[in-house]
Amino acid sequence: MVPSGWVRHLGSEITTKITKGSSPKWQGFDYQSEGTLFITSENVRDGFLDVSKPKYLPLEFNQKLKNSQLQQGDILINIVGASIGRSCQYDLSEQQANINQAVCLFRTNELAESDFIQQYLQLPSTINRLLGTQSESARPNLSLSDMRDFLFALPPLPEQRKIAKILSTWDKAIATTEKLIATSQQQKKALMQQLLTGKKRLVDPDTGKVFEGKWERHSLSDLVYVDRKSLGKKTPDNFKFKYISLSNVDFGMISKELEVHEFSTAPSRARRVLQDGDILMSTVRPNLKGFAKVTSCYADCIASTGFAVLTPKKKVSGDYIYQYIFSAHVTGQIDSLVVGSNYPAINSSDVSGLKVYCPAFEEQQKIASVLTAADKEIEFLEAKLAHLKEEKKALMQQLLTGKRRVKVSETEAA
Repeated sequence: MVPSGWVRHLGSEITTKITKGSSPKWQGFDYQSEGTLFITSENVRDGFLDVSKPKYLPLEFNQKLKNSQLQQGDILINIVGASIGRSCQYDLSEQQANINQAVCLFRTNELAESDFIQQYLQLPSTINRLLGTQSESARPNLSLSDMRDFLFALPPLPEQRKIAKILSTWDKAIATTEKLIATSQQQKKALMQQLLTGKKRLVDPDTGKVFEGKWERHSLSDLVYVDRKSLGKKTPDNFKFKYISLSNVDFGMISKELEVHEFSTAPSRARRVLQDGDILMSTVRPNLKGFAKVTSCYADCIASTGFAVLTPKKKVSGDYIYQYIFSAHVTGQIDSLVVGSNYPAINSSDVSGLKVYCPAFEEQQKIASVLTAADKEIEFLEAKLAHLKEEKKALMQQLLTGKRRVKVSETEAA
């Protein structure tokens, strides 16, 4: 049911243009040189245009295909492939641009506010309806006819503008938080480069002076026990545990939802016994950095043998080792071990032999505390971002369906 005052319109009724681009048939063009920005479905993200890795064509290409030249505010919709239905607005007013055949240009007329339509297209219900119109073929796609015949439920134009303005405030907050996260991650990376190489020395809180002393080079097995304890054949069949598989660990994080198994029916890889303070280090595709610290809530879990379990020895900071295995020094060693392999993996012996530069215990602790604080700042921002996205999602569901109406002043209605 359409809310009071809202009207259903076909896509063809609210646009001045619905078209798609084409692939270039240009001899000797250079995608990396400046010219006409060439936008493909890879550039069209959820709500934003990603031109971090731009492709360019000669300016003549844009002049030749005038029908698909982009203007400020044009809506771009992916109509072919896995990202079908994904949309964003074109907002690079000073850059000439064109699209390929996998992207639909949707240019609104006086009946529709472009910003509102862009938000409307991001509604899950809208995307589901779009996907329901796609033609049956080996490769999913939407036709231009699908877009022309697609039904939009729209409020009066002043209300469209007010809704779009409200939602854009959330978009700005989300974009700002994403930039803060990116900045914090870069700062953490720079800190690691300085602190884990000894280029920058911190102040000893006990003496008030900068730490001194030579750093020593160790094999990792000098500093930690590798795979110290595993479940044996005598484990009772009815022994029940939560299982941490390779898919449960991603760059410092362990899933909260874990499968529960009994030993008799558990996966054959479920063998590594964990304790609080251990470090999980994936030995399968280690370049993906499936590494994480075992906190008290995971201390009774059993991990896959696809991990090396590192247990810090006395007078070794576990937090320092944890930070160090993410460093360029360790990842470089791992890369050299898996080079040329069709199945990138290392073994426990490889892990034991990794080289680590280490200061005295007190300095390890201080370095770890600084880097852990940086991690917590990033975690805080990521939690804030997730919260903002959830709030915006709920607000979209209310405003873009008319379940919640906005008041439009006389000034806004003019």
